[in-house]
Amino acid sequence: MNSQDTKAFWQFDIDYWFEKLHSSEKGISELSAVNYQKTTGQESAGRSKFIKHIKLFFTQFLNPLMLLLIGAVILSAFLGDISEVIIIMFIVLSAGIVSFLQEMKAGNVITKLQSLISIKSTVLRDGTYVEIPAKSMVPGDVVIFNAGDIIAADCMLITSNELHVNEASLTGESFPVRKDLGTIQADTELSKRKNCLWEGTNIVSGKARALVINTGNNTIFGNIVQSSASNVESTFEKGINDFGYFLMKITLVLSFFILVVNLLNHKSIIDSTLFALALAVGMAPELLPAITTIAMSAGAKRLLEKKVIVKKLSSIQNLGEVNLLCTDKTGTLTEGNIIVDGIVDFTGLSSEFATKLVSWNATLETGYSNPIDEALKKIPLESEKNLVKTGEIPFDFIRKRLTIGVKTETEKLIICKGAFEQITEICTSVRRSDGKIEPYSEHSADIAKRYETYGQNGFRVIGICYKSTTENTISKEDEVDMIFAGFVLLMDPVKKGIKATIENLKKLHVSLKIITGDNKNVAQAIAKNVGIEQPVIMTGKELLQISPEALKQRVKSTHIFAEVEPQQKERIIQALRKSYTVAYMGDGINDVSAINAADIGISVENAVDIAKEAADFVLMEKDLSVILDGIMEGRKTFANTLKYIYISTGSTFGNMFSVAFASLILPFLPMLPKQILLTNFISDFPYMMIASDNVDTEQLEKPGKWNLKVINKYMVIFGIHSSFFDVITFIVLLYVLKAPESAFQTAWFVESVLSELCILFIIRTHKNFFKSRPAKYLFIMSVVALILTIVLPYLPYADKIGLIPLSVTQLLSMLSIVMLYILTADLLKIWFFKKYRHI
Repeated sequence: MNSQDTKAFWQFDIDYWFEKLHSSEKGISELSAVNYQKTTGQESAGRSKFIKHIKLFFTQFLNPLMLLLIGAVILSAFLGDISEVIIIMFIVLSAGIVSFLQEMKAGNVITKLQSLISIKSTVLRDGTYVEIPAKSMVPGDVVIFNAGDIIAADCMLITSNELHVNEASLTGESFPVRKDLGTIQADTELSKRKNCLWEGTNIVSGKARALVINTGNNTIFGNIVQSSASNVESTFEKGINDFGYFLMKITLVLSFFILVVNLLNHKSIIDSTLFALALAVGMAPELLPAITTIAMSAGAKRLLEKKVIVKKLSSIQNLGEVNLLCTDKTGTLTEGNIIVDGIVDFTGLSSEFATKLVSWNATLETGYSNPIDEALKKIPLESEKNLVKTGEIPFDFIRKRLTIGVKTETEKLIICKGAFEQITEICTSVRRSDGKIEPYSEHSADIAKRYETYGQNGFRVIGICYKSTTENTISKEDEVDMIFAGFVLLMDPVKKGIKATIENLKKLHVSLKIITGDNKNVAQAIAKNVGIEQPVIMTGKELLQISPEALKQRVKSTHIFAEVEPQQKERIIQALRKSYTVAYMGDGINDVSAINAADIGISVENAVDIAKEAADFVLMEKDLSVILDGIMEGRKTFANTLKYIYISTGSTFGNMFSVAFASLILPFLPMLPKQILLTNFISDFPYMMIASDNVDTEQLEKPGKWNLKVINKYMVIFGIHSSFFDVITFIVLLYVLKAPESAFQTAWFVESVLSELCILFIIRTHKNFFKSRPAKYLFIMSVVALILTIVLPYLPYADKIGLIPLSVTQLLSMLSIVMLYILTADLLKIWFFKKYRHI
C-alpha cells in the first residue's frame, strides 16, 4: 500500500483499516512484518552501509584543499613532470585514505552509540506483546502507548483512556491535546484530528492502543524532516568553523599575493602557480575537521566504557564547558530505591485500612511506571477475593494524582493517591482509625502540620483518599468530596560517597543546584545530608511572584528550587544560563522542557522515551560520579583540539609565511612546491595522534572556553617567533654557509619539518615540555617522522623531490637553530599561558 492510499486516513473507522492493512486487534504476524520490510527495502542495511562508506571515501577528496592538490596533479601532468605527479598523488591518496579510515572508525562509534539508545515500542505480533525498535514498526502493527512514550509512526486509535499528547513539534501548541476514538472529516486541520497519533509527538498522560497507518517518510513528521533536514551547530562547532574560514581567507589572499609578485618578478608561471598552491595547502588547517571528529569519537568511546552514551559528538565539547549541574535529588543524590517506611492515618497511627487502599491503587495501576508504585506493590497484604478493577484515571503532572475504581464483594470504591496538596484539595472528610468519618476542616491544621513535620524528618509524603460510588465507571469529575485516609511515608536513602562526588565537582569548578517538585522540607533535609550547609531555598510559589530580572540574580544564590512545576524548571534553567553553562539531569516527562532548555541535557537509560530523546547524553547508571567522567572527557577533548589549533596558527603558519616572503627576495624558490607538500604530509601524521594525547591535570581543573581573541594573540606572538627563527635560518644559509639553491632548499626543508614536529611537544602542555608526558603513539609517530626527515636527503631517490645530502656543518647548523627555537618557544609558551590563564 502506498502513501496515497493512506492519505486522510482519519476519515475512516478502525475496522476499515484493519481490513485494508490485513490486521486486527491482535496485530499482524511476524512473517507479515518481515515481508513488508523486504518489499520496502528496510532490510538492505548492509548495502546502505557499503554505499555510505563509498560516499565517505570520495568526500575526502572534495574539500577545497584536496581540490587544490588535485589541480596541482593535473597541472603537473599537463607539463609532463611525472615525478611531481607521483609525489603529489601519493600525498593526496595517503592523506585521503588515512582521513577516511579515521572518520569511518568515528562513524562506527556513532552508529554503536545510536543503537544503544534506539527508541523501543511495544507491539502485538502474532497476538503476543513484543518490544521492537520503533523504526521496525510497519503499517498494521498494533502499538501499546503509556505516559512518556514517543510516538514513532502515524497511527489511528483503537482504545484510549484519558490520553493526552504533546503535539508541539507539529502544531506549535504547547498544551497537551486530548485524544478520543471516532472518525472525522477529511479536511479537518491537523490540530483537531483527535482520533490520530503522529510521529514525533509524545504521550503526556493516559494510555492507548493504536493501529500503525504510516511509517518513515510517509508520515507527516517524516515529510517535514525530509524537506528541511539540517544540523544545528553547537557553540564550539561554530567557533571551529569560523576560525577555519578565517585562516582560509588569510591563506588564499596571501597565496594569491605571492603568485602575482613572483610573476611580476618574471619567475616561471608554472613553478609560481604550483608554489602558490603548495603554500595554500601548507598554511591551511586541513586536519582541523578530522582532529575534532577523531578527538570527539575517541572521547565518546571512552565515555561508553564508563557507561555514558553520547548522542551527538559535539556535545562532548559542550560538556567540558559546564560549570553548573542541576538535578533532581531522586537517584542522583539518593539511592533511588524507594522504601515504604509506613502508612498512617491522619493522627500518625499505622493504618491497615489505608495500607489496603494504597496497595490496591498501586497494584491495579497500568499507566505511568514509577518507583513509588513499584515499592508499594511489595507491601505484604492478604489478597482480596473477587476484587475487580472498574476504571483508571492515569497520573498526570497537572492533577498529580492517580485514581483507580474497584469493586469488592461488598462495595464499589474510588481510590486516589498522589501529591499531598493535590489530594487534600479534593477531600471534604477524614477517616479516623475507628472508621468514623469527620469533616476535613476540623482537622486540616493538624494534618498540614503533621505533613510538614514528616518532611522536616526527611520523609517523602504522598496522600491517600477514597469514597464510595454506585457507578460502574469513573472519570475525573468523580475526584471530588473524597475522604482523607492517611499518609504514605517514603524514604530514599542518601547515596554512599555522594559527599565526595560533590566535593570533586567543586574541584572542577562545577556548582550543584537541586531542582525538585518535592516538598521544600524534604529537599532541605536531603541537601544537609549531602553536605550543603544552610541551603537557600526557593519554592514554586515564590517563582510565580518574581520578575525575570530579579530571578536572574536570585538563582545565583539559591541552592534548592523546591515544589516547582515542570514549566517552572524550564524558567529556572533559562535564568541560570545567563550566568552559567548549565547541564540538567532528569528522567521524567516533567523534566523534558528543562532538558531542552539546558546547554547540556542528561538523562538515564531507564528514563521515559521522550526524556532520552531530548537529552545529549544518556547515562547507563544514574550516578553523579559518571557525570564527573563526562566533564573530564569533554575538557580533555577541548584541550586536544586546541593543541592542533595552536600548532596550526603558530609554527606551521609562521613557517609558510616566512617561505612565502623569502620567495619574493631570493632569485629561486626557497622550497619547491613538492617539498612544501611533503613538509605538510610528514608533520600531519603525528598531528593525527593529538586526539588521543594525554592532558595535564591543571588543564582539566577549569571549564574550557572558546576564545578567538586569545587564539589570534597566540597566532601573532608565536607566528612572529617562528618567523624570527626562519629569518635566522635564511641568514645562516645564504650569508654564512653560502648554500647553493638545492642545499638551501634541503636545509630549509629539514629545519621547517623539525620545528613543526618539535613545537607539538612544546604546545601540548602549559608546563615545561619535559615535565609532561605525551601519549605513546604520539611520541612514536613523532620520532619516526623526525628520523625520516633527517635521513630523507641521504636516500637514493631524494633528488626526485629536489633534496640533496647536507654537509655535517649544514645539518648541525639546522639542528642548532631548531634546539634554540625549542628552548625559546618553551619559555615564551609559559609566559603566554600565565598571562592568559583563563584559556
